[in-house]
Amino acid sequence: MKTLIGGAVAAVLGLIGISIWWKPFFQLLAGTIPVLLLGGGGLALYLGFDELKDTWKKGDDTEAADDDDDDAGSYKKKIGELEKKIETLESTKA
Repeated sequence: MKTLIGGAVAAVLGLIGISIWWKPFFQLLAGTIPVLLLGGGGLALYLGFDELKDTWKKGDDTEAADDDDDDAGSYKKKIGELEKKIETLESTKA
């Protein structure tokens, strides 16, 4: 309830303030809008460039995935060789 009353009082005081100081309010608004547009445009450019970089990385990842398949096959061969060596060592030890 306190929040509702506080909000209503703030809205009424804001309306009275704008009606009394309308010229300075519009000057402040006129100075704030370009800054907000500049900040919003910069943020949009940054996010768009970041998204573009992600799409470029996706193209690189598909090529890297093909290389990983080759690497996985060579690692599987190495693991198989090492397992055979371990088996021979265990059999000679026993």
